[in-house]
Amino acid sequence: MSNSDHHTAPMSPVEQRVAALEALLTERGLVPEGFIEEITRRYETEIGPMNGAKVVARAWADPEYKLRLLADGTAAIAELGFGGPEGDHLVVVENTAAVHNVIVCTLCSCYPWPVLGLPPAWYKDPPYWPRWAARCPRRWRSGYGTPPPRSATSSCPSARRARRA
Repeated sequence: MSNSDHHTAPMSPVEQRVAALEALLTERGLVPEGFIEEITRRYETEIGPMNGAKVVARAWADPEYKLRLLADGTAAIAELGFGGPEGDHLVVVENTAAVHNVIVCTLCSCYPWPVLGLPPAWYKDPPYWPRWAARCPRRWRSGYGTPPPRSATSSCPSARRARRA
C-alpha cells in the first residue's frame, strides 16, 4: 500500500507555509531536490540522543574508554564515529555521588548536536535559561524532578567558557 492510499488530514497552515517555502527554495535552486527530506531523515535516524546513549553505554561497559572520554571528549566520541560541526570541542564531565553537574549555555552554538541531536524546545524556554540554573542548580534540578542528594554539591560548568578554551 502506498502513501497515496492512506487518508491524510489536510495540512495545517504552518505545514502549508513550510511546503511552500521548501518548493520555492528548490525552484530557485537554493537547495537541491530532496535536500530537506535528507536532512530530516538524518536527524531522525543518524543524529540524535541515541548517539549520546551509545557513548554513555560504552563508558559504562569499558573503563578505559571512560577515562579517555573524560580526558578528551572530542577524541573519544570520534572513536564511535560522532563529530563534525558542533562536535568539534566536546567536554565530558562525570556525575558522582558527591558532585552533580548541570551543563547550561546561553547560546545554542555550543549544544552538542552530533551526540544529542536538535536542542529540545524547552532548552530555550525562560524557565530553563542558564542564568537561573547556574545560580540555583539544586533548586533548578528539583523542579525537573531530579534533585541531587543532600550530600552532593551541584556544579554548573560553563559550556560556553569550555568551548572558548
